[in-house]
Amino acid sequence: MLIKCDIYTNIEINTLEDLKKLKPLMEGSNLKINKSQIARDLGVDVRTVGKYIDGYVKPTTRIRSSKIDEFYPIIKKLLSDKSIQIFYYKRVLWQYLKDNHNLKCAESSFHRYISQHDEFNSYFSARRKNYDANIAPMRYETAIGQQAQLDWKENMEFILSDGEVITINILVVILSYSRFRVYRLSLSKTQDILFSFLNEAFEMFGGVPQEILTDNMKTVMDDPRTNYSKGKVNNRFQNFADDYSFRVAPCIAGRPNTKAKVEAPMKLLDGIRAYNGTLNYSELNLLVTKLNNRINNTCHTTTGKIPILHLKKEKDFLSPLPKAQIRNLYTIKTTSVTVNPQSMIHYKSNQYSVPPEYIGKRLKLQMHDDQLHIYYNTNLVTIHPVKNQKLNYHQEHYVAISSLTLKNPIEEIEMIAKNNLEIIGEIYRND
Repeated sequence: MLIKCDIYTNIEINTLEDLKKLKPLMEGSNLKINKSQIARDLGVDVRTVGKYIDGYVKPTTRIRSSKIDEFYPIIKKLLSDKSIQIFYYKRVLWQYLKDNHNLKCAESSFHRYISQHDEFNSYFSARRKNYDANIAPMRYETAIGQQAQLDWKENMEFILSDGEVITINILVVILSYSRFRVYRLSLSKTQDILFSFLNEAFEMFGGVPQEILTDNMKTVMDDPRTNYSKGKVNNRFQNFADDYSFRVAPCIAGRPNTKAKVEAPMKLLDGIRAYNGTLNYSELNLLVTKLNNRINNTCHTTTGKIPILHLKKEKDFLSPLPKAQIRNLYTIKTTSVTVNPQSMIHYKSNQYSVPPEYIGKRLKLQMHDDQLHIYYNTNLVTIHPVKNQKLNYHQEHYVAISSLTLKNPIEEIEMIAKNNLEIIGEIYRND
């Protein structure tokens, strides 16, 4: 478009940005401009023409506030050096804010927001320093019903809401085909606990896969499998495998990527550290269950299937569970017991001592590894070997109990306690 000006020269208008050339002419010589004609020629609204003549410049970037901005103080507090909560991945922080602070945005939008704030992005960058992006394990798939993979997320320190620091372990069992998984939280990793958790997993699966792929953990292998040796499966674990009719398939030592299907989900469990200092042990168990259910009901990125729905198809290809009589042999049961006025708890007609400060309280009792494990909340109160004896005292418990009634010096009480325990042992032994 060419606009002729008598005073100066012809002005060529090809874009909206060219309209600013007209402003000086209109002010200096009362030049009349047909804005409607210009709008038709440029294919825009006449008001747009006026705006550009007045010098409007279209911004190169779109500036607008984000709805995530209102969460900025919360994010800053959670990611500060003073926070005991730990977020290894942006995804974990996004999920935490959704679950606890009613954040409503797509995960991709949240990732972009964090990346645009250097103080937040550097928090996550520092946790990626030791990540080796060049590791690329060979991908393989197994037939339906063929395999489950087993591993522990072990020795994780967690801070309870009362400030107590505990060491937890989470067993992960995942069906390789459907990707359905079972998480179980424990304070220890004994073989009895492993058997009980595996039994629970098989019951949730609705059957048993043909093989269990595992690493060379001591509760499974007496001798590890290597490049030069097939290793030796622990006799007790082999008996368990025979009872449930599956084959033990140990990985070669030092090759965790062999069981990548179970290794990858371990990263998801790092999310529980986001709750450091906010949960008691019971609530932590509920969190692990919630996380487990969420993953089983979410579309798997590799298979494109929802595990809990995919499991329905895989069930038909699993071996049947052994009879309940066999399964009961491997089940650890938790029993609630009340401490009597003598500072004893009952187990199968026999009594076992606990410290007197627990008199009248409800404790939890588990029997495994031929020992009674007695807990108050998450605290391990004491462990007793199971004996065929009516009264079973630890000497320190008996001394503490005696101190409630005797006013003698502690040395005398300890001597009295020792003599009494010898007599009690003889009198109350079941022959």
